[in-house]
Amino acid sequence: MTSGKTGGAGVGGTGQPKDPKAPQTLYRKVAADLRDAIAAGAYGSGARLPAEGALAERYEVSRGTIRQALALLRADGLVTSRRGTRRVVLSDTRVQSFAELTSFARWARSIGEEPGGRTIAVVREPGRPLECEQLRLESEAYVYRVLRLRTLSGRPVMVERAVYPEWVGELVERFPREADSHSTLLEGHGVLFTDADHTIDLAPADTEDAVLLECGVGDALLRERRRSTDSTGTPVEWSDDRYLPGTVAFTVHNSTASTALSRRTSQ
Repeated sequence: MTSGKTGGAGVGGTGQPKDPKAPQTLYRKVAADLRDAIAAGAYGSGARLPAEGALAERYEVSRGTIRQALALLRADGLVTSRRGTRRVVLSDTRVQSFAELTSFARWARSIGEEPGGRTIAVVREPGRPLECEQLRLESEAYVYRVLRLRTLSGRPVMVERAVYPEWVGELVERFPREADSHSTLLEGHGVLFTDADHTIDLAPADTEDAVLLECGVGDALLRERRRSTDSTGTPVEWSDDRYLPGTVAFTVHNSTASTALSRRTSQ
């Protein structure tokens, strides 16, 4: 589950302390405040945000700063992207952006929720064909399968089925069953999740999902399948995560600037 990095904390490129009223700081603060208000239900789905002028007056900033803040909300999939009109709130569902790679626990805290995790089972056995393919292991090499229930402020929201190569799974097996973040603990052992490929689709809840998520067997769940690799490109995790509908949404930012075909045709 992604974060940008800057230079020394509180210091700009010139070595001078950052101005807390600098435009970049202001628009991020405005965006964070509006994001919190949307998440709290202050603006229901389909409602219109105040006009740019009204927001500029409320936050005592320029309209340009408001437009930058709204662009962040648009990138998160929270509001419409039409410029020149009052933005419409698309959803108050908790949003995870694939523009950054971050753990479930860190993402939860970033939106004001308390993350929770409970390990249900850890099993070491020969990998299945797809698992070995995704983890680039020899056929039937041993893997560790880890079943976990993830919560937001005590509410069950996701069942995580992670598969690890043996050298990673041996570490995970020793972690506390109530640990809220395996990836953070793995970082302490030098195992870093630096890149990931995501596939999003729907999957019917099986009996195990239904019991853990308190839903019906066959109910549609939002499924994220993810392969994570370290800085050398070595796979360290293959996971099948299933979320209750309405508990999370995912956003992806695309740009023609990063498309090889568009670069060639523009030359």
